[in-house]
Order: sequence, then C-alpha cells, then structure tokens
Amino acid sequence: MDDPVQTTDAAPIRAGDQRDDEQRTDARPDVEQVPPENPEGHRPGPLGRLGLWVTAHGKIVTAAWILLVVGLGIFAPFVEKNLSGAGWQADGSDSVAVRELAVEHFGGNASSAIQVVVTGQQPLTSGDGPRVLAEITDVLKGDSRVSEVMAPMPGATLSPDGKTGIVLAGAGADTNDMVRAATDLTPKLKALSTADVQVAPTGASVLWSDFNSANLEAMLTSEMISWPVTLGILVLAFGALVAAGLPLLLTLAGLIASAGVLVLLNELMPVSIWAMNFAMMFSLALGIDYALFVVVRFRAARMGQQLSMRAAIAQTMDTAGKAVLLSGATVLVSLSAVMLVPSPSFRSMAGGIMISVLFVLAATLTLLPLVLAKLDHRINKFALPWSKVAEHRSPAFERWAERLWRQPLRWGGAALVILVALAVPIVGLNTAMPSIKVLPEDSSARVGYDQVKSALGDGAPGMLSIIVPTDQAGAAEQVLKSDSGIVAALPPMSPTDGADLRMIQAMPTVDPSDPALGQTVDRLRETLPQGSLVGGAAVENLDLKSQLDTSTPLVIAVVMLLGFLLLLVALQAPLIAFLGTLVSLLSTAAAFGVARLVFQDGIGASLFGFESQGFLDAWAPVFFFAMIFAIAMDYTVFLLASAKEHWETERDAKAAMIGAVAHSGRVIFAAGGVMVAVFFTFALSGPLPPKEMGVILGVAVLLDAFLVRLVLLPVILRLTGRAAWASPRWLQKVLPKVSFSHN
Repeated sequence: MDDPVQTTDAAPIRAGDQRDDEQRTDARPDVEQVPPENPEGHRPGPLGRLGLWVTAHGKIVTAAWILLVVGLGIFAPFVEKNLSGAGWQADGSDSVAVRELAVEHFGGNASSAIQVVVTGQQPLTSGDGPRVLAEITDVLKGDSRVSEVMAPMPGATLSPDGKTGIVLAGAGADTNDMVRAATDLTPKLKALSTADVQVAPTGASVLWSDFNSANLEAMLTSEMISWPVTLGILVLAFGALVAAGLPLLLTLAGLIASAGVLVLLNELMPVSIWAMNFAMMFSLALGIDYALFVVVRFRAARMGQQLSMRAAIAQTMDTAGKAVLLSGATVLVSLSAVMLVPSPSFRSMAGGIMISVLFVLAATLTLLPLVLAKLDHRINKFALPWSKVAEHRSPAFERWAERLWRQPLRWGGAALVILVALAVPIVGLNTAMPSIKVLPEDSSARVGYDQVKSALGDGAPGMLSIIVPTDQAGAAEQVLKSDSGIVAALPPMSPTDGADLRMIQAMPTVDPSDPALGQTVDRLRETLPQGSLVGGAAVENLDLKSQLDTSTPLVIAVVMLLGFLLLLVALQAPLIAFLGTLVSLLSTAAAFGVARLVFQDGIGASLFGFESQGFLDAWAPVFFFAMIFAIAMDYTVFLLASAKEHWETERDAKAAMIGAVAHSGRVIFAAGGVMVAVFFTFALSGPLPPKEMGVILGVAVLLDAFLVRLVLLPVILRLTGRAAWASPRWLQKVLPKVSFSHN
C-alpha cells in the first residue's frame, strides 16, 4: 500500500495555504529546510499516518461509524431494562454460599427473596387483612421468578399484636432477575393497599430496585443540568460554538455505542446498571478532555502556523493524538486493576467504563480528525469576539509559568500545605456498606424496613440465615440461644428436596448497619459447629466489605505500578515518571480527607441534601481511587507530554517547563473546569452514593487540575531541572522509542 502521506486529502487543499519565505523555518542549520506543509519534510509517525488515512478515506470512516453507532444504538434504549442492580457480593464467601443453598434447597428463602410487609390498623386476621393477604399471594404466585410463597408465621414473621406480617416470596431466579422481579411486582403489590391496610415490599432485591430507580432519575437530572453547563464552559474554552460542540458529539457517539455493547454483554454475563451510569459520566469528562486537547492543537497548526490541512492533521495526531492515546491507555490500566476485586458489580462497573473509554478514544483518533478536516476553518464559526482561535501558546499561562520558575518554593509550598491539610482527616476515615439511609424516605424498601423494625425488633430487617448439616442442627441451636448478639432463633427448617441440611433463622439484637453485627457474625463463625455457614443480606454486605478491605491495598499498588510504567514508557525518564505518579496520591488523599468531613462527620450535609450514615460507603476507596488516579494521570500525561515535546526540541529545562504550562495550561484549566462542573452536578441530586461520587471526584479534579498539575508538577520540573529527563542508557535500550517532538 502506498504511504498515506502521498494520498490525496478527502478535504480540498488550497494552494494558498503555504507559508511565505519570511515565515519560520527549522532552526537547525544542518538540516535541509522543507516547508512543514510538505508531508515529505516530516515523515508522520503511526498516528499521523492514521490521521492522514482517515482524512483520505472519509467515506469509509464515516460509513463505519454510522454502522457502528446505529447498529449498537438499536440496543441502547434497552439498557435501563436489561442491566441489573445486583452483584454486590464477595464471590466465594460463606454468605453467597448460603444464598445459593437457600435457593436450591429451601424454597428460595434467601437474601434475594422479596419480603412483602403488610401493616393494618387492626390484626391482619380481621377487616381487609385476609383479602389483601390473599391478593398478595395471587400476585406473587403469578410470577415465574417466585418459587414459594410463605404466609406470615406467628413468632417469626408476624408481630405479637398481629398487625404487621411479612409474606415471603422465595427467590426462584438469580439475584439479577430477582431485582427485575421486584421492579415489576412492587407497583402491583403497593396497589393492593387499602384505607386500613398498607402494603410495602422490602428486602435486598426491592432495595436495589428502588435504588436503581432513584439513581437513574438522579443521573438523568444531573445529565440535563451538566450538558448545558458543559457546553457553556466549552464555548468559553474554545472561543467558538462549532468547536465547542465537537466534544459533546464525540461523547454522544461513544455513549450510544457503549450502551449497546453493555446490553449485548449482559446476555453473556450480568452487567450492573451502575456500569452505564459511570460510563455516562466518565465518557463525558474524558471525551471533552481529549477533544479539547486535539482541537486546540489542530487550530494552532492550521490557523496559527498556516500549515496545509494534511500537515496540520499529521502534526496534531503525532503530538496531541499521541498524548490522548497514552492518556487513554493510562485510564484503561488504572480501571483494569478494579477487576482484581472478586465482585460482579465492581468488575462490570470497571468494564463498562473501560468500554466507553475505548469508544471515546476510537472516536477521538479516527472520527475527530475527519471532522476537523471537513470543517477546516468553519470550526471557528460563531466565534466569540475576543477569542484567539489560532493561539496555542497562552500568554497568561506563560506568565504564570515564569512566576513559578522564579518562585518555586513559595507557590509549590503553598500548594503542598493545602493538599496535606485537606488530606489529614483521612486518618479517621471509617467505611461500611450502605445502610437503608441511601434510599429516599418514601421508597417502598425503606418504608417496609422501618415497619418491620418497629413491629418485630431492631434486628428483624437483618435476619441471619445459618445452614448446618442435619446432625449439627441441635448444637447450632444451642450456640445461637446462648449468644448475646442473638435475640431469638427459629426452629430448624427442613429442605424441600430432602438434602442433608437444615436452615436456622436468627434475629440479631442490633440494626443491620450497626458495627456490632459484624462482631456477632465473627463470633458465630468461630463457635458454630464445623460445616456451618452464616449468611443473610446483612452478612453479604459484611463479607463484601471484608473483601474490599483486603483488595484495596492490592488495587492501589497495581494502579500505581501500572501508571508509573506507562509514564515511564511515554516519557523515557524514570525520575519525572516516578514523581508524576507520586503526586497523584496527594489529590486523591485530599479528596478522601474532604469526603470524611462531609459524609462521615456530616459537614455540609444540609447543603448537599443527604442524611449522614456516620461513615463512607466501603466501595468508595477502591473504586474512586482508580477513577481519580485515572483522571489525575490524564492531566499528567497532557502536561508532561507537552514538556517532553519542548525538551526534545530545545534540550532546556526552563523551556520545557514554561512551554508545557503555556501550551497545555489552558486545556487543563478548561478541561478541569468542565469535569468539576460535571461531577458536582451529580452531587446535587439523587441518593447518597452518587453524591459521594460527585463530591469526591469533583474535589479530586479541582485539586488535581489546579493545584497539582498547574502548580506542584511544574514546580517539580523546575526543581529537578535536567535531572527530570535523565535516563540511563540501559533503560533507553529496553524501552520502546516514544517521541513527542514534531520538528
């Protein structure tokens, strides 16, 4: 195949695009001077050749993207219905084993069963009670996902006064289908309420169903708010309406395609609805970052340097495109470390984000160059009067960089003090699995939960399920009756299929979210007869938290190691790669320090509209760390790639530091502003977990973009000088050659 450089552009190239003789030429006297618009003068790298191929084969690329978006977009509308909300479990744990045994041998009397709480103003044996109970039973038996229906039992699921009872709908399907069953059945069951009898489905499956509904509504509300805000910030950043719309179009294409993939993937393995929620937010943020970096560089080459279209595309892709590719790779490897957590929900969420990042990355590297070539100067249409669309080197950020160069200790020290001060509260951070407080007060699961707790006792919503060999049932009963953490234990339940097992239901003395429950479960696991398994919805949460506590240090270590290795490959300089990775911990620690003050101590709870649980959700450290680190390394790659480009060209530490801030500072500032706006919109609506996500990620980006990348990292470049770019010869021989210069 001919070299793409020699092909004809899909977009017309005007002969007048060439620079005149008075314009700049290569500063090196020993190299033959060739006009930069002549592609033969600077043989493009792989990404430059990709950009030229894309612009020369516009019809093929356009058709491919249309087929991709339309073909996968057909499935996108089904994402809400198809994706699940379950999977919050520690695979291989005792509690998961109990649930599976309960579904198989005990009529589905498992943590995923649906509990229909019926509360009357008089005993349920009188008035509307018998009729409502019969109608509930009919509705439940009419659903194939329900195995057995168990009526309220005195001394177990019926309150002493007879006014509150629980109809148990045994789980006849997996946890994901039971969440869908809860979504379908809850409205029908609530509709059976009368003036005297209230019906409120609850239990883990209903909890996740209600949470998914509240979460989806919040995400859509946040998206409606964030998109106009984002567009406004982008107009200011790009200085032109057409240019500002490109990131949103790219993100939309990536989101539609990734949504379709998630629906198809769900046919092979359960995918959490959270995968799509996080993908929406992350795609928007990263899509804007990538498009901003590429478009600014293209306009500087095409309108600022007056390069031909082909030369501008080649230069843009070999510089900004390369930085975007390395940034995307960093994001992907950071999120891939979350796969180390043996929990379906975490793996599907990380996978969902990675799929969306892949599509956004592909759109940035293939679709965006084509759009830029087609639009050409029209990209600046509807420009703001004061904007300088062809300006790549920002005078304002150049002055800021010179100030940092003159006074590195003053500014670097101030940034460091702020970050450390905000990180200090992380020392007292407590984590636990979400309590019922994450749901709105009027949600069915929370209403039923409160009614069960009020009528049957604090521990009733968190009943423990103990499965033991038949010959150990008596001994297990004695242990439960003598344990101070257990109020009462029901007689052993026989299996429905004759298995040599027994199930004992035990009520703890405390609420499921009380830390004392964990102590009770640990004690029972030590004292119950050999072969006993302790489970239940609350215990599944405890086992998942334990798994997260074990996995978090490993995930953090893997994320940092992979991030360092990628930076090392990109920069070919071990010192700055190490320091660039290390400073990312500062913004992360500071963000979690703020999270402790807000969500654990309740500072600002009224502002964000939530009820403090007294702890941070246990999944936040591991999952948000990976997300924050990915974003932080995103900005690190942009800044240091620009610095490396200047270092390769001029071999001067000062020129590298000032040039990096002058050329990438505006992009980082604008992209950071967009991300902060996007994340904080999620902090203002919906249930507690999205608020945690919005606040933690918003604070992290705010600190990372404006204190770490625009202050601390440039100061590090200033203080390390030439040593920042030093690399031993043996390392240069090992690493693949990566260059950002385009001379």
